[in-house]
Formats: sequence, C-alpha cells, structure tokens
Amino acid sequence: MGGTQAEPGTGGQTAGQATLASGGNSAVATGGVPATESSTGGSLQTGGTATGGSAPSLETGGNSAGGSETGGQATGGRSTNVSTATGGRSTGGGETGGRSTGGNAAGGMATGGGATGGASSTAGAGTGPTFPPKFVGNITTSGGHTDVGSLKYATYWNQVTPQNEGKWGSVSSAKGQYNWSSLDTLHNYTKANNMVFKQHVFVWGSQQPTFSITEADVKDWMTQFCTRYPDVAVIDVVNEPPPHTTPSYANAIGGGTNGDWAWITNAFKWARAACPKAILVFNDFNNLEWDQDNAHFIDIVNTIKKNGAPLDAIGCQAHDLDHTNSSGALDVDLAGVTKRLNNLIAAHPNIYITEMDISTKDDAAQLAMYKQYFPLFWGSANVKGITIWGWVVGQTWSLAPDSGLITSSGTKRPAFTWLLQQIGKG
Repeated sequence: MGGTQAEPGTGGQTAGQATLASGGNSAVATGGVPATESSTGGSLQTGGTATGGSAPSLETGGNSAGGSETGGQATGGRSTNVSTATGGRSTGGGETGGRSTGGNAAGGMATGGGATGGASSTAGAGTGPTFPPKFVGNITTSGGHTDVGSLKYATYWNQVTPQNEGKWGSVSSAKGQYNWSSLDTLHNYTKANNMVFKQHVFVWGSQQPTFSITEADVKDWMTQFCTRYPDVAVIDVVNEPPPHTTPSYANAIGGGTNGDWAWITNAFKWARAACPKAILVFNDFNNLEWDQDNAHFIDIVNTIKKNGAPLDAIGCQAHDLDHTNSSGALDVDLAGVTKRLNNLIAAHPNIYITEMDISTKDDAAQLAMYKQYFPLFWGSANVKGITIWGWVVGQTWSLAPDSGLITSSGTKRPAFTWLLQQIGKG
C-alpha cells in the first residue's frame, strides 16, 4: 500500500445481535457485531449496516514520518473522494515501506468455534501445501524490529510479516546479489517463538530492484528465498495488480496485462516450483471495499486459475474499512464488505486478511470499527489468518492520525484490549 489513508469516522455498531448460520462456508450476519464462532456452512449473510458517527476525513499527500513506507510509487496517497476506478485510493500511492506481521505461538488461539492449533487444512480441494493454524499476526516496526522496548511482540501475535525487509528491492541492490541479514533476524525470531513466518512480497510494481529484471532474475529471487527459508508458511506472490501497480518487468515474464495475465500466472507457477510447501497468495487492496475493484480482481483470479496458476489463497489488505468521503461520512459499511467477501469466497475458498488497520486517534471509534469487522473475519472458516498492519502508536504505516493499538510505554488502547480478549490473549 502507499500514501496516507483517510481517517475513519466513529463507525459505531448497529443494533441487534449477529449470529452465525450453519451449512456451507462460514456465515456472519451484518446486523450488529457478528459473533466470533466459526460456522460450518452457508455463505456470509448481509444483514444490516453499521454506519455510526464519523469524523472528518484527512487527506495528505504521501506518507507520514515514523513507520511509514519509504519507497515505491508517487506519494499522492489515497484520495478520500473517489469511490470508483481505483476504489478511493490513488493508484500512485503504492506501498512504499511495507508492513510486518507478528505473532504468538502458531497454535492454541481460539477462533470462536474451536482452537486454531489443531489439524491444518490443505490448499485447494485436498491438494497443495498445508495451511498453518489460523493466526492473528502483525508486522515489523520501523527499522525491522519485532520487540519494541519492553514490549515483546510474541506476547501478542502468533505470526510475523516483514514490513519492508522481505521486498525484493530491500534484499537485492545488484543482479544476483542478496543481503539476507534483516530477514535472517526476523526468521530467527519466528523460529525462537514458534510463530508463522509470512513473506511479503515476491512480485510487485514497487520497491523492486532497479536493475533490468529478466525471467531468470525472478526465478532466482524466488529460488534463493525459499532455499534459505524453506519453512516459510505463507507468501504474497503477486501484490497489487493493475490498475493499482504494474511491475516494470511484466512483459519480460509473460505479459498479458488486461488480457490473459500470463505474467501473474507465471509468477505463481515459478513460486510453486521454488516454494512447494508454502501457501501462495494473490494480494490486493480495495477488493473488499469497492464493487468495481472486487469484480476486477475476481476476473483476474478466474483467468489465472483457468490458465493453471497454483493459487492457494486470496489476500485482502483491508486498509480502507474506515474510509470516509469528502463530507467525513463513512462510505464503506459492514454489509458491503460482507457481500464482497462472499464474492471472493465464491471465486476462491481460502482468504487471508493481510494488512488490516483502523486509523484514528479516537479510541471509541477505533474500538467500534474493530467490533464490526474483526468478528466477520475471525468467525469465518474461509479466512485462514489475519494480519494487522502495525501495532505501536507512532510506528505504524497509517499515521493519519494513527492506527496503533498500543503505546510505546505499553498502554493498550481499548480496541487492543478487546482484540486480545477475542483471540484468547487478554
């Protein structure tokens, strides 16, 4: 992701008690705060919507200092007034610094209907690699850190994603040369604390090496990474496809943008060859928030699946759940997100929430928004894991005004206290 996102309103909760239906995929009603139990079937239902109050939106040109992303595309950020085409975020605001996701031990967190430390499912219809237990993780903070001062990352999270350290441009500044030091440190931390290690990202239209990239380079990057980290559990293989970002080397690896998307299909085939044990994810923003982006992303998914891409899961960044329009009112609601999540599940049964954040200094507003959306994801059997994009106030990617959940001194915001209770860490 890139740029600074618009601020949420107070969100609020709708009246009523949401329940989970049975039969099919996991079901969550939108008329109120969804329950946290996993269902055994049915599609997600779209009950009422939760609008609540809202705070004025803030639009800034680019990223803020301190935990913001530091490279990538134009720093125009996301527009608070656009809700079509690029779904309310300018396409120039690519993710410039990434996000990291941390974690606690990889099993034993309750998912509402049962513990996540049990037997893992396999990708697709009984084939492919094994999914790790369902997790709630986070990302590294500024400088690639996990623990921050006296705050131990592994106390709160059971999965970790490198915010910037895993991006190809961070690892390789010259063709065929790799500096793994930051990733080694992060990987060692996950091993020592029994965490799920998730890689972000292989192929993307930003923060990639500056040298001329060929097919052989892409294959070597994937092979070198997975040879060094054979236990990597989940990989964002392709991030933010067009119209959001386009790799400068797309034509060199198959081309087909806005056609057969051969470069995306090839990236997944090469990732499977290099990393046969990892869950391979196709990640994008706004595919939960906006109908047009949702439909476009699903079209790409269907095309690459038809062409043989070994796609194990869809990634939904979930940054714009607190998006406001020019008048300051929320223009994303629970019913719409639930509908679009159902659309994605119909296209592919396995979903990851990869970069979730709710950015506001208003504690009550942040708590209300988490109470709306987190149970929807946590209670769905189709959602295999959730990554929050930053956790320490002042050190998150979204700083307008702040998506942090805990202060540097260790004081938990109400949303964090509630979240830890939901996952059995409170």
